[in-house]
Amino acid sequence: MSAAERIVAVAGEALVDLMPTGVPGQFQAVPGGSPANVAVGLARLRTPVRMLARLGTDPLGGQIRKYLQDNDISLDHVVAAAEPTSLAVVDVDAMGMAHYDFRIDATADWQWTDAELAHAVDDAVVALHTGSLAMMLPPGAAALLRLVERARRTATISYDPNFRPHLMARTTARERIEVLLQLADVIKVSAEDLAWLYPHTAPEDILVDWAAHGPALVVVTLGPDGCLAATGADPTPMYRSGKQVPVVDTVGAGDAFSAGLLAGLYRRDLLGADRRNALRDIAKSELTDILDHATTVAAMTCARRGADPPTASEVCRKPV
Repeated sequence: MSAAERIVAVAGEALVDLMPTGVPGQFQAVPGGSPANVAVGLARLRTPVRMLARLGTDPLGGQIRKYLQDNDISLDHVVAAAEPTSLAVVDVDAMGMAHYDFRIDATADWQWTDAELAHAVDDAVVALHTGSLAMMLPPGAAALLRLVERARRTATISYDPNFRPHLMARTTARERIEVLLQLADVIKVSAEDLAWLYPHTAPEDILVDWAAHGPALVVVTLGPDGCLAATGADPTPMYRSGKQVPVVDTVGAGDAFSAGLLAGLYRRDLLGADRRNALRDIAKSELTDILDHATTVAAMTCARRGADPPTASEVCRKPV
């Protein structure tokens, strides 16, 4: 398969963030949602992307569609949904940390059916990335999980839990993780997620345990402190330091890291079911380069307002 035919599919929510403008009581509607952010990040890093999303036909859904199109993301498998667009009200604290209040009852993102996803992953897809709320909220989460099970036969499965504790039970989240550990090849998770999921357990211990249960690569992001990583072939934790930048806000930072990680694997021909063993056996020097690139992409996103990941040329021109 030629490079032109290889594509990364991203499945999950594409919603609208209501971002504070800096003027009290005023917000700006901007496209967001963790999977959509990853798709945009990949496209800007010159990785061909197919978005699997349910977009409302309301004005906000139209705004999202245009944003994805403007970023050269394939929308051939996007569903025109009758339901309204999901909203996330964003609050940014004095440290730049983002907090979210969701408006998601009966909205478009969570209504997936098996029929809508029947032809979502074909031979062109070398990786399927998913996670966040779309993999947790019924009824659509069950259909997405079945998609993951089918896609695993031919594609690398990438998963970012990106939990929202106020919208789900810890026991339910743990059950989903136990299933995905058997299906995912790449898991990227934040230390914040792990602290909620398994209180009083060190991220290093969880990293080692997860790497021993199926995934080829597990990465724990530590915010400004960098990340930890381990592979199925060598579960010994590897630490990479963070990049020091002035933080405007953390909106989309984890998603930018995921995009940088997958883009690095894509460039090195480590995606696809037939490359599963090669990914598991990745050399530490090669993994170091990939993690450093992903950390740079995330840091550059933190230095901007909102989920606005850098392009490949910006990363090359202005490394941090």
